[in-house]
Amino acid sequence: MTPEEMRTLYDYNAWANHRQLQAASKLPAEQFAKPLGSSFGSVRDTLAHIYGAEWLWLERFQGRSPSSLPDTTQFQNVATLQERWTEFEPRLLNFVRGLTQADLDRVMEYKTLKFGVYKNPLWQSMQHLVNHGTYHRGQVTTLLRQLGAEPILTDLMHFYRERSVAAGS
Repeated sequence: MTPEEMRTLYDYNAWANHRQLQAASKLPAEQFAKPLGSSFGSVRDTLAHIYGAEWLWLERFQGRSPSSLPDTTQFQNVATLQERWTEFEPRLLNFVRGLTQADLDRVMEYKTLKFGVYKNPLWQSMQHLVNHGTYHRGQVTTLLRQLGAEPILTDLMHFYRERSVAAGS
């Protein structure tokens, strides 16, 4: 995994997050927080989990091991979650844009919330974070459909195609 490949993955991740927030923004607040029995219960809780995991992993990437995720109940509507994410996202993307190959290959050690201390190369944790977001965005798509809302495509190939068109190739 090269720094350029990692930047592309994180550009995709941000693009997909924006699209999910855009789709969720059409929900009334009560539907946004409505429990639907998914892994994290609601559209709000699932999107907030993605945001929280990004925050948590960036902390780990930088050598810290927080003991908890941010409180998801603080987000009463999409706008409050989007505002917090918009404040946070540049920190994550700036970190990714500054990476070297040596950074990616560095073995990081971190304490998880439930399973103890682990060590692995930074690039593995960074790939995991993008994959984690993809997994949960798929759950949000299902939840949006259950609520009668229209999801927006977040597939990686759609991202590549959109970038290709924007670049004029």
